[in-house]
Amino acid sequence: MKQWNLLSENRRKRIERGLAITGRIADPSKIVALLETLIESGDRVCLEGNNQKQADFLAGALCRLNPAHVHDLHMLFSVLALPEHLDLFDKGIANKLDFSFSGPQAVRLARLVAEGKLNIGAIHTYLELFGRYFIDLTPRVALVAAQAADRQGNLYTGPNTEDTPAIVEATAFKSGIVVAQVNEIVDVLPRIDIPADWVDFVVPAPTPHYIEPLFTRDPALISEVQVLMAMMAIKGIYAEYGVERINHGIGFDTAAIELILPTYAESLGLKGKIGRHWALNPHPALIPAIEAGFVESVHSFGSELGMERYIAARPDVFFVGQDGSMRSNRALCQVAGHYACDMFIGSTLQIDLQGNSSTATLDRISGFGGAPNMGSDARGRRHPSAAWLKAGEQARQGKNQIPRGQKLVVQIVETFREHMQPAFVERLDAWQLAEQAKLAIPPVMIYGDDVTHILTEEGIANLLLCRTEEEREQAIRGVAGYTPVGMARDKKMVENLRDRGIILRAEDLGIDKRMATRDLLAAKNMKDLVRASGGLYAPPKRFRNW
Repeated sequence: MKQWNLLSENRRKRIERGLAITGRIADPSKIVALLETLIESGDRVCLEGNNQKQADFLAGALCRLNPAHVHDLHMLFSVLALPEHLDLFDKGIANKLDFSFSGPQAVRLARLVAEGKLNIGAIHTYLELFGRYFIDLTPRVALVAAQAADRQGNLYTGPNTEDTPAIVEATAFKSGIVVAQVNEIVDVLPRIDIPADWVDFVVPAPTPHYIEPLFTRDPALISEVQVLMAMMAIKGIYAEYGVERINHGIGFDTAAIELILPTYAESLGLKGKIGRHWALNPHPALIPAIEAGFVESVHSFGSELGMERYIAARPDVFFVGQDGSMRSNRALCQVAGHYACDMFIGSTLQIDLQGNSSTATLDRISGFGGAPNMGSDARGRRHPSAAWLKAGEQARQGKNQIPRGQKLVVQIVETFREHMQPAFVERLDAWQLAEQAKLAIPPVMIYGDDVTHILTEEGIANLLLCRTEEEREQAIRGVAGYTPVGMARDKKMVENLRDRGIILRAEDLGIDKRMATRDLLAAKNMKDLVRASGGLYAPPKRFRNW
């Protein structure tokens, strides 16, 4: 007779072994022994490493396991952020990886793949990875981080809830084991974010878990070229389509847009017409726009260090609980960005002649994060908005197709990136990387048929208006500047595309380039952001220069 409770029986035995070592509120000095008891070779282990919040104490403990006892782990990460995340593979404790983003470890990851020390299952979007937790990548053991726990084992995640609910629910409800590191044990929590019966062991870490201020950008480092691009974005795209619901990617390009909303966008009479609702971390660069009344609501993937007091003081804008702190949620914010936003605008490392873009190159496998969720046309969307309808109308003009809308997906890049690497290439590195890492398809971040606009310092290419593959290629070449791709453009065809409004230069938009100076920035440095917040914003030490 078939036994139907093998997972739960295995879980019970593991928990019994763990409780023989330490109590449910675990002794941090016994964490390595506890993990060696709870984890078995070949397990799928999800270690919480998010964009910002890191289960760093548990990561360090996992690296101290004896590979003779625990090996061949299949690791699941949202983000490869810490050196320990890849030390697991160097030490022979883990051999397979499924992940979404690897920004801080991108170069080392590429090296490990080239050396054959690491087998990549797939590079996912965040939402895709979370979805697979509930299908075929369910963690056997989940190691997570929280702000605090009470003595019953309930968890309080504070503003950086991030990925914790998705990880814990998938694990706990499939007879998995959940271990949480916390900053402190308290008698009463401000609120309960994860109930105690979903958590098996809680360990107070010797130091607070690491949080990366990932989205903070110092306005002092924004260039005048970025100001020009921000002006073109606002006048040529935001105002043109009346975009009210937006997701911004990480970077100085989008920070520049946020910082000229109260100045340049205000001068164009756009308050109340663009940028009202956001799926966005609480970017400090957004403070002046919030204070000026541009921003009505922000739902966040994670929090941002130093923004806690400001968020608590603006509960009409942010999603704040009765305890006064925000609760972020990466899975739900990804859903909001996919279905509820009318536009995504972000940057990339390489763009080819079809508009495909990727952040996975031969020497740097950065992964994708949430960009493919944000930067894709949600085919399941059914509710209309002016921006969505206009983009769909442009895309289908002259075609015998039933009308529907389309999300605006904008790639904003300077034609040359750091070390004078061209952003535009004839062929993505992703093709060669796929062969090297034995991936089934090239790791493309945003597919060209989802990209609606490409914006560089040279102008805007509106790909929605292109009617042939040749027009599309020449529109891309037309804004690729002095890169080899740009220099190979057909000058006559590019001028024809410009005459038809498919390519728009700054002057075509009525923008005087002489006005594109840092004077337009509503905050020119970090101290200005503190002033704009009324002293509520407290920048991390690395951003303080006073």
